[in-house]
Amino acid sequence: MTRCSTKHLSQPGLASRLMAGLWLVSPFTPALSPLKGEGLSEPPADKSSYNLFHPTPRAFMRKLSADRPDKTDSTYTVDAGHFQIEMDFANFTYDRYNAEHSNTRFTSYEAAPMNVKLGVLNTLDIQLVVTPYRWERTADKTAGTVERKSGFGDVIPRVKLNLVGNDGGPFALALIPLLKLPTSQDHLGNGSVEGGLKIPYAFEVPNWDVGLQTEIEFERAETGTSYHPRFVNSLSVGHSVIGRLSGYVEFYSSVSTQRDSDWVGTLDTWVTYQVNDNWRLDAGVYIGVTRAAEDWHPFVGMTRRF
Repeated sequence: MTRCSTKHLSQPGLASRLMAGLWLVSPFTPALSPLKGEGLSEPPADKSSYNLFHPTPRAFMRKLSADRPDKTDSTYTVDAGHFQIEMDFANFTYDRYNAEHSNTRFTSYEAAPMNVKLGVLNTLDIQLVVTPYRWERTADKTAGTVERKSGFGDVIPRVKLNLVGNDGGPFALALIPLLKLPTSQDHLGNGSVEGGLKIPYAFEVPNWDVGLQTEIEFERAETGTSYHPRFVNSLSVGHSVIGRLSGYVEFYSSVSTQRDSDWVGTLDTWVTYQVNDNWRLDAGVYIGVTRAAEDWHPFVGMTRRF
């Protein structure tokens, strides 16, 4: 076979015609290359070796994702060796119709409540939720009294462990155990240690952001020392509006097993503006749709990754 091929190539004009053919198709060879063909994606990089002391390179970092401003947490963790701040610049709460049907008006204001995150492993980050300042006012119209409280709020340490889909795939799932520490001043909290587990999950839907969450929290009863579970479910859906501006809507439901407790339901909506790969601004409002829910909760905030 080798001799036959050599003989054919040595025929007059055959080699020159072959070289001319290669020269003609050479401009198109990049498009014909199976390694660089359009639509073929390279396999994701192995990021399992990165940790707090060996940070993930910028080129391998995930798209910016946050647990705010919706109540449905993200399934994705902060890349190892990087930290992220998610915060309200300020928020306001107004509640007129309450579960007790009493003639009261409740208002509150928070300054710079934030969630500070640190990526420890590729699929694990640690978080600390703090409220540096909270102010409350409760006016009882029937009794003609006004009660005011202000000060530092409770501290909530959290851990997020992604189980699947952190770096791509049709489905993502994470676990977020949390613990509330009673650090608040001026009786802003109930003075009890409480905890729970959040399970956020998401499905890949082209051109849409779809997230869901199921949660169980153990709260201390208002009277006595017993604890009771509270079950929470939420669904968040978002879509690009124009350019870097996106719009979202969410439905949130919370049901407590405590006797005589009412269902809490809210319809939430907000917009986000992606300033760059590591900085996002947001603004929106939570709207109560049940008597037990707070009527209005507008906010303005941001997410910043370093």
